[in-house]
Amino acid sequence: MTASARTRRARLVLAVAIAVFLASVVLSLGVGARPITPAAVVDALFGPDPSNADHTVLLTQRVPRTIIGILAGAALAVAGTVMQGLTRNPLADPGLLGVNAGASVAVLAAITLVGISTPSGFLWFAFGGAAVAAVVVAFIGSRGPDGGNPAKLALTGAAVTAGLTAVTLLILNTDYVALDVYRYWSVGGLTARGLDSVALVFVPIAVGIGIALFCARGLDLIALGADTATGLGHDVARTRGLGIVATILLCGGATAIAGPIVFIGLVIPHTLRVIVGDDYRWLLTIGIPAGASLLLLADVVGRVIALPGEVQAGIVIAFVGAPVLITLVLRRQQVML
Repeated sequence: MTASARTRRARLVLAVAIAVFLASVVLSLGVGARPITPAAVVDALFGPDPSNADHTVLLTQRVPRTIIGILAGAALAVAGTVMQGLTRNPLADPGLLGVNAGASVAVLAAITLVGISTPSGFLWFAFGGAAVAAVVVAFIGSRGPDGGNPAKLALTGAAVTAGLTAVTLLILNTDYVALDVYRYWSVGGLTARGLDSVALVFVPIAVGIGIALFCARGLDLIALGADTATGLGHDVARTRGLGIVATILLCGGATAIAGPIVFIGLVIPHTLRVIVGDDYRWLLTIGIPAGASLLLLADVVGRVIALPGEVQAGIVIAFVGAPVLITLVLRRQQVML
């Protein structure tokens, strides 16, 4: 396939992704235990009536969780793409830097030491724990003569994650109050958060996406090999450093507002790579609406499959993402290490 043909295909996929994203937003605002018509959605957004129950539900519940879904889904998809580029492994996960494990330990600290019991109260603890864990992994992984090597970074992340997971299990097995509060946050979801939480993480996520897009060309060169990229005059260390910073901001922000949701950072970039190729400019750009759509649709499905209750979006994605990922792996039959 020629370069112009690949570009045309990527543009078409981007257009489809944007269309699916817009449809996902409409479904997220209108579908649930209390269906709301499109006309009522428009009325609520542009002329809210405090006495109208549909308007109240839409503005206080569905709008916040839709915005959270957009931010978290886009952030996780972009973070997964960056991690796969940095490690040259299309199955790398944002959790590779210990993000989820660090956030979990920090949330447990908030529960047991400070007494916080609401998801909105976990926000800065989760963000801080995710950031600290990622910084520790990046620092250790960059030491020594082979510092920054993708394999070393992956092994360091796995070791830190294992240690933090052990701490998490120890606390949960000895503090049943913490277990009761923690288990709701740990499955990942978009409920019980407000627009105040969105305001706190919007800037970090936006900055993280901007840094990731800036690194796109560098990730393309790293895919050729560090030595080749250096020979072409590219500063590999700078791209790796910026990529790690972007991952910290994106994963920290997404985990803080939506919990440790898995598979988005794996499935979205891996699926797009099959469709549009390995150009990170397109993988990152298309991944933004695609990741947001996946999380929003998972949330919508979770609202309707167990009425009058709900299934958290993180659980829905786990059920859908696992077989999709296995299928993709079997089709490609290769993982770059």
